[in-house]
Amino acid sequence: MIDLHTHTIFSDGELIPAELARRAAVAGYEALAMTDHGDRSNLDLIIPRLARVAAELGEAWGLTVLPGIELTHVPPAQIAAAAAEARQLGAKIIIVHGETLVEPVAVGTNRAALEADIDILAHPGLIGEDEARLAAERGICLELTTRKGHSLSNGHVARMALVAGARLIVNNDAHAPGDLLSPALMRQVVRGAGLDEVQADAVLANARHLVQKALAGRG
Repeated sequence: MIDLHTHTIFSDGELIPAELARRAAVAGYEALAMTDHGDRSNLDLIIPRLARVAAELGEAWGLTVLPGIELTHVPPAQIAAAAAEARQLGAKIIIVHGETLVEPVAVGTNRAALEADIDILAHPGLIGEDEARLAAERGICLELTTRKGHSLSNGHVARMALVAGARLIVNNDAHAPGDLLSPALMRQVVRGAGLDEVQADAVLANARHLVQKALAGRG
């Protein structure tokens, strides 16, 4: 199993990077991205610190660890610049905190994110079909999430992705040890969004594709 959306003490997570990586390895994860909440005030504080330890933690615990960022509540007009800066600082996985149903994310965030150099649009709420098609065109994954609240729109996100041909990914948005769900339960969340077994396999394969792309130097 792969989780490309997690948080450490560098934002609002409970664990230091070493413990998060260790717990993920023990839970059976093969890859993990650390994607703390960031905006243009703190990208240079978070990303280099995660990049400094990611490879050595992965080697120590036997999984792939990628440094990343979740651009969170960034004004839509600033998202492209923030994503470019994050990429320059060494982020291998760039996520944008999408228009979830349970937070006052600015309208226009989803579209601005999909027009920027990012990898995943997290919990995009009631994303429209035109935006889902833009995600498909740009190769950006739309997130199904196991996180309470954000997961309320999983079924809608899955339906829009299937209509538009966009790639889906499943993440935990983990902030605490108990958020690292088992591979079996993560798969059930995907099925609960209305996908069949073959479609669930594709969702899991999309995560591996992103990891391979990041390791190959894209991002």
